[in-house]
Amino acid sequence: METPEQTLRGVLQTIENAAKLAGRPRAVRLLAVSKTRTAGEVRALAAAGQRAFGENYVREGADKAAELAALGLEWHLIGHLQSNKCREAAGAFDWVQSLDRPKLVAGLDRARPAGRPPLNVLVQVNVDGEASKSGCAPEDVGALAGLVAGASNLRLRGLMAIPEPHPDPARRRATLRRLRALFDQLAADHPGVDTLSMGMSDDFELAIAEGATMVRIGTALFGPRPTPAHD
Repeated sequence: METPEQTLRGVLQTIENAAKLAGRPRAVRLLAVSKTRTAGEVRALAAAGQRAFGENYVREGADKAAELAALGLEWHLIGHLQSNKCREAAGAFDWVQSLDRPKLVAGLDRARPAGRPPLNVLVQVNVDGEASKSGCAPEDVGALAGLVAGASNLRLRGLMAIPEPHPDPARRRATLRRLRALFDQLAADHPGVDTLSMGMSDDFELAIAEGATMVRIGTALFGPRPTPAHD
């Protein structure tokens, strides 16, 4: 069995190779998806050198962030955010990748604790229009991003998406290219935009080839996921 150090090193090497193959000018960031994983598992991967972790559930993520506060890790909320959880999310996380409606902008902006840096925000876009997934429609990205950019305690960083896991690689690639086009337009409108979060354990190399600057990987780092926790 591989150690956390070996597993992390292997994933990072695969990311680096994919970026080089795509001719990417800068490194692609790895977000370790730690939802349902124990604080001990996160601690072991942090000891191997991983600094950024993603959580689906506000309470689970907040508890881990508090328990591991001494490690100085970076915490991302990547799951659906309910408006009544904005206060807790704004205090516990460094990034919210799942902002998908105007109501959350005001809630997060008001709730960000004084003295903390602005909360980094990605607009989640439902590029395939799947009814089962969160995310704003592609045509609403510009207006929603403008609200985030105008909030004093938020910092617009880019887009996040969970494309449909279609078995046809060509279909996946076409979706990823649409996301890249949306991202490029957003970056042209907002100079501070620098993050396109797309790609997971089963497709992150393809996502990197199509322009991802951050990939969200859980299974390839931690192994098969246990039964999900509840928020």
